Amino acid sequence: MAGNSQRRNRRTSNKKGATVGSGGQRRKGLEGKGPTPKAEDRKKHKANRISNAMARQAAKRRPAPRRGGPKGTSEMVVGRNPVFEALRDGVPATTLYVQQFIDNDERVREALQLAGERGNINLMEAPRPELDRMTNGLNHQGLVLQVPPYEYAHPEDLTTAAYDNGEEPLIVALDGVTDPRNLGAIVRSVSAFGGHGVVIPERRAAGMTAGAWKTSAGTAARTPVSRVTNLTRALQEYKKAGITIVGLAAEGQHTVSDLDALAGPVVIVVGSEGKGLGRLVGENCDYLVRIPMPGGAESLNAGVAAGVVLYEAARRRAETPRA
Repeated sequence: MAGNSQRRNRRTSNKKGATVGSGGQRRKGLEGKGPTPKAEDRKKHKANRISNAMARQAAKRRPAPRRGGPKGTSEMVVGRNPVFEALRDGVPATTLYVQQFIDNDERVREALQLAGERGNINLMEAPRPELDRMTNGLNHQGLVLQVPPYEYAHPEDLTTAAYDNGEEPLIVALDGVTDPRNLGAIVRSVSAFGGHGVVIPERRAAGMTAGAWKTSAGTAARTPVSRVTNLTRALQEYKKAGITIVGLAAEGQHTVSDLDALAGPVVIVVGSEGKGLGRLVGENCDYLVRIPMPGGAESLNAGVAAGVVLYEAARRRAETPRA
């Protein structure tokens, strides 16, 4: 027995000392690490490389953020009839100012009713001296409508919208057209004949005022207008994009009826009734065309001339099958 005890003691004495603990590392190693990441989220995985490559290509294709042309300025429409007509014709507005203790005649009631039906126009009551100050002493008759600045588009937005719809761009550019009513009429014609927008220069030209909006008969809400600092440069950019530039000129070598280019992507440039196209603008046109006038008139109003050419372009496009 004593020998057996000694042997056990020897075996016990040969054992190693206490093992240092793992500090919970083994237990943590056994804990779950959440759901397995998707293949495209795993580094060095083939799907991840493909996903990253596609993202880089998409970033190259994605156009850089653009800003439209210079914004217009806010505008005041004054007077009972002008305010009523602006509200009736859908001119955008933010606030209708009404003079305190105003005589509540039919026009005032109708203007208030239209503003209320819009639902997004603030109604503000103001004393007469305040309205006089706001309008610089104009005869406001107790009603003043504030029109917000027009949001001009970027020139490339017009062509992008056309191509997105599977259509060839049909754009009108105006050179020196200073009457807002002409601008509004041209916007209306562009909309009627399937055009994609109007380009106007920033200086010495009519902008999208309340008067232009009214003349457009509401079509300005769906026909974009782009305002550029340099019309010649904008036309050159359109030419680089493969768009034909056609200028209207009394001395044009072609007539509207024999110009096949109107069936394709085109910018129609219309000058002022008196001076016509500027020299640089005319030099950047691929074609100069004239409108035959058997009646002997020297020239047409800019809005009428644009409508004639837009009609011819729409007719040709309707007869030409798409590729």
